[in-house]
Amino acid sequence: MIISDQRIDNGKAFDWGKTSTEYAKYRDIYPEIFYRKIVERGLCVKGQNVLDLGTGTGVLPRHMVRYGAKWTGTDISPEQIAWAVKLSEAQGAEIDFQAVSAEQMRFPNETFDVVTACQCFWYFDHEKIVPMLWDVLKPDGKLLILYMAWLPFEDAIAGASEKIVLKYSPQWSGAGETRKPIGIPDAVLRYFDLVDHEEYEVKVPFTRESWHGRMKACRGVGASLSAEELTNWEKNHWKMLEEKAPESFEILHYAALAVLQKKKEV
Repeated sequence: MIISDQRIDNGKAFDWGKTSTEYAKYRDIYPEIFYRKIVERGLCVKGQNVLDLGTGTGVLPRHMVRYGAKWTGTDISPEQIAWAVKLSEAQGAEIDFQAVSAEQMRFPNETFDVVTACQCFWYFDHEKIVPMLWDVLKPDGKLLILYMAWLPFEDAIAGASEKIVLKYSPQWSGAGETRKPIGIPDAVLRYFDLVDHEEYEVKVPFTRESWHGRMKACRGVGASLSAEELTNWEKNHWKMLEEKAPESFEILHYAALAVLQKKKEV
């Protein structure tokens, strides 16, 4: 599914299906604290029905199904959903995955206790989907937005990797992250109240291979570069890793969450 949005990478087209194999292998990297912060807030636990938007390869529901919630995951990319199904079946998890965009999903009103959006909320048409989320959530329902990003100005390897991505994908708007709360669009605040947020630091372990794979599975590389550009990027990135990175290392990230409560009336 080719996507082009002027808000993202200045409209440069990308397709997550092009990098689904790397995504499945190398982007399952959230540390245990990432999930624990959710459960500590009483979210995505036993007795709850949860919808995960932009589920990708199903990382969030596959890791959190152990806490007893019933999960549904949707994603615009059929290739991502195919991997989500394959990986969930391999672990024996019962998760309903559907290849459908957030804007086209159809669920009965007041179906879900929680809606999650991990690493994806900025992709959506907020004016269109936010009223839909209000409808599908139960009266006391929560919207949980999650994010994690490396810190290129604080971590030398992450910074060096970003420079190489920008050499081949100069319009990539995923570069230059700094610690900050998740931005909540005005369209969301018309239907939901922000009731909790947290930002915290994590160090994520990698090898040269897994960090290379993680970078290849980002939007500015595997999802958008041509075959020739990707080959050249791979050579440059491997050369940098061999020169600057030990075989095993940690990359400094920050993680963030925002919990929003469905308003009683809108």
